[in-house]
Amino acid sequence: MLSLALPTEYALLVSGPPQGQWHYPDWERLPDDGNRYEIIDGVLYMTTAPSNFHQWIIQGLHEFIGIPMRRQGLGYAFFAPIGVLMPGCDPVQPDYVVVTQARAAIIRDRRIMGVPDLIIEVLSPGNAEYDRTIKLHAYAAAGVPEYAMIDPQTRCLYHYRLLQPDTYGESHVANEGDSVSFDCVPSLVVPLSELFAGAPDTTL
Repeated sequence: MLSLALPTEYALLVSGPPQGQWHYPDWERLPDDGNRYEIIDGVLYMTTAPSNFHQWIIQGLHEFIGIPMRRQGLGYAFFAPIGVLMPGCDPVQPDYVVVTQARAAIIRDRRIMGVPDLIIEVLSPGNAEYDRTIKLHAYAAAGVPEYAMIDPQTRCLYHYRLLQPDTYGESHVANEGDSVSFDCVPSLVVPLSELFAGAPDTTL
């Protein structure tokens, strides 16, 4: 998966404004071409299609988080492509989004219109710095309480918690042999080894 800020001339080719001036209505007019488009602080970013292994990990997350949440009435989980609109992010399309029952009102109009409880991104060689820097700062500024990044290359998960507005604390790092849970759904445990085990294609 490759993430990049599109140059102004490309933004014009997709019938949008110059970089720095993109907003949600412009995003809604973008072509459905298999790429994932996001807008952070007015800048348009594009991410190409994910790998099979990336998708395998997302499926595992849904097995351990999304399905139990729905069955237990704890809330809802969604995976890309889905538009999430938050301050400064209008919109982004995270890999995995968790919304607890208490915040269910933000799920509406085919989008998530507000701040989710948890966002998880799966790193790929082409988008790692985008998720580690631009999205980290954007999600903190938007007030996302928990942000996690899964690195398939190192088989690690990095878990960030919002300490104060605009600021995440140091990440808690969980390794492949560990199990993790999140503050918003503490009863659900994710064994990291099972997110990776059995994938027929681990190419990134």
